[in-house]
Amino acid sequence: MKYFLYSFLTLLFIGCQKHNDRLFKGNHTWENEQAGIWKSTVGEPGKINLLNVAGIQPNTKALEKLGQASFPIDESDIKAEVRGGKTYLQFPLEKEEQIYGLGLNFKNVHQRGKIYRLHVDHYGGQDNGRTHAPVPFYISSKGYGVFINAAKYIDIYVGTGLRKDSKTPANPQDRNTDKSWTAAPYSDIVEVTIPDEGVEVLIFAGKNVQEVVQRYTLYCGGGYLPPKWGLGFWQRTPTLYTDADVQKEVDAFEEHNFPLDVIGLEPGWHSKSYPCTFEWDQGRYPNPKEFISRLGDEGVKVNLWLNPYVSPEGSLYEKIEPFTGTHTVWNGIVPDLMMPEATDIMGDHFNKELLYNGVSGFKIDEVDGYDQWVWPDNATFPSGLDGETMRQIYGLLVQKWSADLYKEKNERTYGLVRASNAGASSFPYVIYNDYYRHEDFITALINSSFSGVLWTPEVRKSGTPEEWLRRMQTVCFSPMAMINAWADGTKPWSFPEVYEQCQEVAFLRMSLLPYIYSTFAKYYFEGIPPFRAMVMEEGFHDPGGSSSTEMSSDENPYAIAIQKEIKDQYMMGGSILVAPLFNWNTKRDVVLPQGNWYDFYTGELAGNGEVIHIDAGMDKIPLFVKNGAIIPMMPAVRQTSEWKENTPLEVRVYGKMDGEFELYDDDGKTFDYEKGKYTIKGLIVNQGKGTVESIHDGGSWTYGDISWNYISK
Repeated sequence: MKYFLYSFLTLLFIGCQKHNDRLFKGNHTWENEQAGIWKSTVGEPGKINLLNVAGIQPNTKALEKLGQASFPIDESDIKAEVRGGKTYLQFPLEKEEQIYGLGLNFKNVHQRGKIYRLHVDHYGGQDNGRTHAPVPFYISSKGYGVFINAAKYIDIYVGTGLRKDSKTPANPQDRNTDKSWTAAPYSDIVEVTIPDEGVEVLIFAGKNVQEVVQRYTLYCGGGYLPPKWGLGFWQRTPTLYTDADVQKEVDAFEEHNFPLDVIGLEPGWHSKSYPCTFEWDQGRYPNPKEFISRLGDEGVKVNLWLNPYVSPEGSLYEKIEPFTGTHTVWNGIVPDLMMPEATDIMGDHFNKELLYNGVSGFKIDEVDGYDQWVWPDNATFPSGLDGETMRQIYGLLVQKWSADLYKEKNERTYGLVRASNAGASSFPYVIYNDYYRHEDFITALINSSFSGVLWTPEVRKSGTPEEWLRRMQTVCFSPMAMINAWADGTKPWSFPEVYEQCQEVAFLRMSLLPYIYSTFAKYYFEGIPPFRAMVMEEGFHDPGGSSSTEMSSDENPYAIAIQKEIKDQYMMGGSILVAPLFNWNTKRDVVLPQGNWYDFYTGELAGNGEVIHIDAGMDKIPLFVKNGAIIPMMPAVRQTSEWKENTPLEVRVYGKMDGEFELYDDDGKTFDYEKGKYTIKGLIVNQGKGTVESIHDGGSWTYGDISWNYISK
């Protein structure tokens, strides 16, 4: 009888499972969610997903300005199935189509042929999906994007599987006789596995890769606009510095005439850390409010390191303990930031101990991995979440919670974080890590532009003066210019042989802040990443893309170059192409998009739709500017506190074409710009004459006299 009952229940379960499989297989429709954006729900998705955790509010007005678009994929080629408690998706992939995105990868820009398990973790030196921001969003060179809105470890096969029912099957080849045989035959599908009984999927259309990214970013609320001080230079001090040590550091920057806007304090500011009390060490910082106020008077903000694991020796412990997970990290309890009680308790503590004392922001460490450091997947939290889901969203939770503290004060912040995910573009954080290969830092900077996150190639140490200079040059052309000296106390002048060049590039960044700040405004208003891949540049033709032209790669070096991964050059804003050099190298190739491009420093014509070979020497980072570009610059201030009313503006003009630049300004510190309190003026060159046109006049305007400098003679 027992055997009969067991067999009956087993058959009943299998029958129900098969019924569910049939019920969900192919049963999905696409609803027009926003202009050029469609959503489909497959099966029964979990209540927690990446976008609702991030609390995103789409920028509908900006999306409407981009206009409607047609559904970019043949719906019959998209398949969905729920089977065995998992959801399986298929999307088509054409012969010449390239895929970008899928998070913060460090080795690859082209993702076709890759297999990933998208899993929040410390980057371990291999592109396998385990990374600080494994954003489940990919962009096609054909002009569309696919986003999988699931807070789970997602498996994705990008053109690697070969199905028997393929519309375009690969032809079998004989390896013994066919020299063209390959171990990776052509595949015409992207396949995705989500370990859940349903999922929400969004598809974004666009006329090109950039417009797809814009729609995604705007759907996530738009990009973050940092405070002006956040775009200045940062220095992080060694772990056990005292307030007196920090003051000496600040004084040394002034003595050496080097830019400094933010000083970062590492774990030693806590009374206990690893795990943390979030309370000041009274021996090293006896009067933090007075200390921070004094630095503020000198134009320097204070940023604090932390990880969010609560020490039993702090006053916060007993209050937060009922709202923490089953496992500890370094013997610290883990607040469940999905619970309002936990965020309120943490917020009250941070307001009292830190924000009240004038702290300007945070560096949030160790919310990524390794596996042996954080909670296991079988951990549970009072909100009901499992360890896997919490792992995927914890970086989002700490960003949102801490950002809200500053938003409530109408005060902009800017900081660093080790983990992120989809929906984070409107958060005030830049990702960093301990991995330190310079070339891969640039690849990561390029990939960040596909995923709605910011990344900094921070400087820590170097083996030679040449390497130090190259790293300093690169970081000054990134979202955050920073030396992280927590371990060895390095300074900008640690290598005297190249100090003048380091000083020069840091001041160049400060001079370019009007351009950079306006570029971040484009990120906020229009969703255009401030630092972005070359495939987003008009005139850069990517194979298989909607802008492809017929070229013979046998005869055209440019055609050969653009078929390869471009992962060592990128755009800063709409006009400046950055081509870093590494260590002692002085020579490199640069792939210039179509249209005339000019040397930033001399204004001389560099090339047009071609590969150029340059010998840049050691002194400068190679920069190229497009025809008709207008680059607003201010005097080389040491601190952004000097960037104030009546600051003179030099407007550099490159090339012979007419051009226009939208110069943005606001108070640089509050969120009043969200209420229209900002100014945009059009800098216009028409037939060789420069004029200024008012576009939006809502308040703050920093600039005084404007001079026009026509660089290309």
